[in-house]
Amino acid sequence: LPFSAAANLRPGAEQKVVFITARVHPGETPSSFVCQGIIDFLVSHHPVAKVLRDHLVFKIAPMLNPDGVYLGNYRCSLMGFDLNRHWANPSPWAHPTLHGVKELIIDMYNNPKINLEFYIDIHAHSTMMNGFMYGNIFEDEERFQRQAVFPKLLCQNAEDFSYSSTSFNRDAVKAGTGRRFLGGLLNDTSYCYTLEVSFYSYMLGGTASAVPYTEEAYMKLGRNVARTFLDYYRLNSLVEGPLAPTPK
Repeated sequence: LPFSAAANLRPGAEQKVVFITARVHPGETPSSFVCQGIIDFLVSHHPVAKVLRDHLVFKIAPMLNPDGVYLGNYRCSLMGFDLNRHWANPSPWAHPTLHGVKELIIDMYNNPKINLEFYIDIHAHSTMMNGFMYGNIFEDEERFQRQAVFPKLLCQNAEDFSYSSTSFNRDAVKAGTGRRFLGGLLNDTSYCYTLEVSFYSYMLGGTASAVPYTEEAYMKLGRNVARTFLDYYRLNSLVEGPLAPTPK
């Protein structure tokens, strides 16, 4: 990792892992810009990024459907599959990217030195405004409440993120998605989300005006997602000097 000898990568260190994937649906190009914002921020010289690199391990698969993207497909892979419905039993032949990522996640889950704490799958939405999240429903009320913490913190950091549009569900049609499948597989200290962002625009709080999204605005949302981990893990006191603003 650049710029720091991260404590979380020293031999024998227990690792807290944040796993991020994007572009499982090839037509959802905004997800790539959000993911780019996350990556650019995490490898930057920003003091917040340095603290995050020292305390967390980020695993990022920025494009789960490269063949679909290359072909210009909207939703499917080269083989004609909606990959986000095949997490339960991906084939190494028909769904190779999903199969590889799932194997890696399960290996980490089974490693006692690794805590896989977050899985976030980035998408774009064709009818809703703003950024928002989908989470899972659990019988355990306390676990359900803990799952709401991260999107609430993100809402405080990102003017375009809407907690009121964030929802928690377990409808049958979404059973094969990464968020649903991994939410059922991982233990109760792991949080699995779909991060959605509008193709179109976001509404500023307290106004009725829609602000069109730009590539830069999508990347800014990515930076704010990364920065929210500082609040979630209460690492603010470790940032050197005054808390610098997120880069414009």
